[in-house]
Parts: sequence; C-alpha cells; structure tokens
Amino acid sequence: MRPLGIVLGVIMVLMGAVWTFQGLGYLEGSPMTDQSIWAVIGPILAGFGVGLVIVSARRRA
Repeated sequence: MRPLGIVLGVIMVLMGAVWTFQGLGYLEGSPMTDQSIWAVIGPILAGFGVGLVIVSARRRA
C-alpha cells in the first residue's frame, strides 16, 4: 500500500498544479480556464497530495 499512496499523492499534486494554472488562466483550452474556483481547489488538492506522500513515505513496510 505504501507505493500506491505515494503514486496517488504525486498524481494529486500534479492535478492540483494543473487546476491551479488553469484557474489562473496560464493554461488555456479548457472550460476551467480563468475560473477562480479552480485556482482555489487546485492548491487544496495539491496540499492533500503532499500530505499523502509524507504519510505514505513514513509508513513502515
């Protein structure tokens, strides 16, 4: 379960970054572009992802 938690956490961080940049208007071509809600949800998701990576990495095998 440890590698799965790390992989999911990294995916969450990457998705959070994409959502943040779309919400801020830096990534275009999506209905999410320039929608401020995604600029808020993105960092929250990324923060949970970082937390999941930390918890998973500290867990003993």
